[in-house]
Amino acid sequence: MARVFVTGGSGFIGQVLVRRLLGAGHSVGVLVRSEASAAKIRVLGAEPVRGELTDPLTWRDELTGRDVVFHLAAETDVTADRARHELVTVRGTRAAVEAARHAGVPRFVHCGSEAALLAGAPLVDIDETAPLRPDSEAAYSATKAVAEKIALDANAPGFATVSIRPRFVWGPGSFLVEGLAAAAKAGEFAWIDGGRHTTDVTFVENAVEGLVLGWQRGRPGQAYFVTDRHRVTLRDFLETQFEIYGADAAIPDMDAETAAGEVPVPARWFLGQECTLRTDKAVLELGYEPVVEYAAGLDAVRNSVVADRT
Repeated sequence: MARVFVTGGSGFIGQVLVRRLLGAGHSVGVLVRSEASAAKIRVLGAEPVRGELTDPLTWRDELTGRDVVFHLAAETDVTADRARHELVTVRGTRAAVEAARHAGVPRFVHCGSEAALLAGAPLVDIDETAPLRPDSEAAYSATKAVAEKIALDANAPGFATVSIRPRFVWGPGSFLVEGLAAAAKAGEFAWIDGGRHTTDVTFVENAVEGLVLGWQRGRPGQAYFVTDRHRVTLRDFLETQFEIYGADAAIPDMDAETAAGEVPVPARWFLGQECTLRTDKAVLELGYEPVVEYAAGLDAVRNSVVADRT
């Protein structure tokens, strides 16, 4: 049994990770800043630890004796301003690294994103040698790049750091898919250039599998892409999700020129460009394979939605 600490543990991926760790018999502490988040963590069976992410003095003592820190906390609202992304994603990651290193935690696993490589061009069949883009005009992308660099640059003897990069994490309770479905229902969503872009996606349990393997087998100082290893057409993928969520009304098309004037940059890149990632490195070095196949993931979403309606 390991003693584990998680930031961002009350979020979508975080809750699944906490359940996975508890199910494996590990002791899990989770950083929280509100009573609402603390209540979520107690229901899961983990220990909430009150503190402020960007002020490690408020929680770093709780890391003493821990075996690993999983750092998932980040600003996920792509429309938030640059200052907010800098505060949560960059300062938060720096604080988490400092706290873990100060407490002598031997392993640090950062939850990264392919968004850290986005700067305007599609990502087509790329691997981990593609450069991070801290110069990206999108605040979300730029700060995710800076945060990953902070984590991996901190790698040192006795303090091994790894970054796991899932793409478009989906599954029951996905705030991203639910938000897109709500926009479609409200008539506020359009397909950019028809939405026929090939993309990788990552079911939440598969993202968590990558994070756990990053802890157990990740080579210090390295980043790894993890996906469902089942490429999809964005439009087909989302139309299936929208149907599940009851947002199956006709959705208009929007050409790239119109999208450039109406859709925020990060959303335009995310929904309007091909994004295909090679997972060879994760397969070879981590022994990564998806633990939930694509069809089973869709069934899980359907069952969750049905359960919520009854």
